[in-house]
Amino acid sequence: MSSTFRPLVPHGSAYASPPRRRDRHGRGMRGPLIPPALPGWRTRSQRFDESVLMTLEHVERNLGNELDGLEVGVEEVPPSAPAPWEVGAVPLGRYFPADSAAGLPHRIVVYRRPVVARVEDEVELASLVRDVLVEQIAHMLSRNPEDVDPDYRA
Repeated sequence: MSSTFRPLVPHGSAYASPPRRRDRHGRGMRGPLIPPALPGWRTRSQRFDESVLMTLEHVERNLGNELDGLEVGVEEVPPSAPAPWEVGAVPLGRYFPADSAAGLPHRIVVYRRPVVARVEDEVELASLVRDVLVEQIAHMLSRNPEDVDPDYRA
């Protein structure tokens, strides 16, 4: 299963409407079953992206402009070749330092499937996403996670 880096953008701007279904039995095109205003309209992946964005906005309010140039993205699963320090555990997120030679900014990737597999509901999901992002941002800034977000739980 290949995984590609998907940078996060606010809901609505990057997500096109789902493709129209085929015309079955000459009855005309099928419309959506759920109106776009209801939460069920968004996919699980879109809801996860939204959770990451809300957490990032919360952390940005605490840190100000220290996160300028940071790129945060979501991938479905981590790559099959783990980093040397990742022995025996599936990573929930990963920090990639900036590479000025290649023109890459600091990047943090959150892996959706491993995070979702460890939670029971939306509240736990938001909490775990916050913890993963705070840990990765703290690693990037060489600080303790408690300094990045006072609500962090070890």
